[in-house]
Amino acid sequence: MSSYPISLNLAGKRVVVVGAGAVAARRIASLIDAGAHIVVISPVVDARIHELASTHQVEIHLREFVSGDLAGAWLVHATTNVPDVNERVAAEAHTQGTWCIRADQALLSEAWTPASTRVDDVTVAVTANADPRRAAAIRDAIAEQLVIGALPIRRMRAAQGHVVLIGGGPGDPELITVRGRRELAKADVVVFDRLGPTSLLETLASDVELIEAGKRPGHHTLNQDEINAVIVDRALQGKRVVRLKGGDPFVFGRGSEEVQACVDAGVSVDVVPGISSVVAAPGAAGIPVTHRGLANGYAVITGHQLQDLTALAQVDLTLVVLMGVATLPQLTAGLIAGGKSSSTPVAVIEQASTPQQRVTVGTLESIPSLASSVGVTNPAVIVIGDVVTVPHLLAAQPALEHSTV
Repeated sequence: MSSYPISLNLAGKRVVVVGAGAVAARRIASLIDAGAHIVVISPVVDARIHELASTHQVEIHLREFVSGDLAGAWLVHATTNVPDVNERVAAEAHTQGTWCIRADQALLSEAWTPASTRVDDVTVAVTANADPRRAAAIRDAIAEQLVIGALPIRRMRAAQGHVVLIGGGPGDPELITVRGRRELAKADVVVFDRLGPTSLLETLASDVELIEAGKRPGHHTLNQDEINAVIVDRALQGKRVVRLKGGDPFVFGRGSEEVQACVDAGVSVDVVPGISSVVAAPGAAGIPVTHRGLANGYAVITGHQLQDLTALAQVDLTLVVLMGVATLPQLTAGLIAGGKSSSTPVAVIEQASTPQQRVTVGTLESIPSLASSVGVTNPAVIVIGDVVTVPHLLAAQPALEHSTV
């Protein structure tokens, strides 16, 4: 069957639906989304259609179809369960030059509704030679790829600039959120950190501008002011800018500073949260940050916040330390000096959730020398507390085969 695909602007246009069962209800819902003026003709009307009519522009006539009902219609749907009625509706529509979609006999229709869906501002519509199930399966497959960002959905026409801060998660590219992956696929420019899921950049089109922000200890390709300037500059050029970070943008990620820079410059900005390494890194190593009888809460600091550890040493909380490898000796010494037992368990998780993950386990007293002897490096998350000893969870993690005790 040959056909010509087309999209219709039905906003404010009269569309007549003859029949008012479940099929009609689905069609009417789509027509409402299109902004059509809908006229329903049927002696009996599905409850769902009455519900739609109570809040939308749906006109209901509780009677049988009669000649003349299609006057002024731009489009007609024949959805009754009586073939003769559908045939009369289709014949009258044909006579007056109006497309009619028959729900009972697709091959006899002069128009068809495709299996359709929307992903953001992209409409996917599929027909498959009057095979609706096949069309729906293909539609769903395409939509899924769009949703996860596996298909390119960048705007090719100039648009207003926009910035999206995306939390990329702890390291494994599969741990970025679905929305994060989709927003990344729309990017014209990506400003990325080394700790983000950088392997995903290989899936982008070759003309996407990639700017490395660095962000490794002691070396930043761009400082924070320069990063702010770059994302604002590209957005003001009308580009869609993604700021791709590791973890979550608002957990020691300076994301709020970047949002403020955009707001100050009049640039629209969104934030897509990510899975923070605060809980994901311990979780990848089989270590819970809370556990009944061992810890009912946790505190998070960075390795740069070591001025006074006495308060943290006194509380019965799991302590999670980010960016603490370089200051590990000072951290452990400060906690012991503040009253924390030197035998308190400690785990250092390197490159969490990746194939290179390694976990080194010791105590506050032993962990500095253990970490030094095995060459612990960033990125790493340090977990301090009795939760490190939860035996059945630790034993369940293959990554711990590489642990040093």
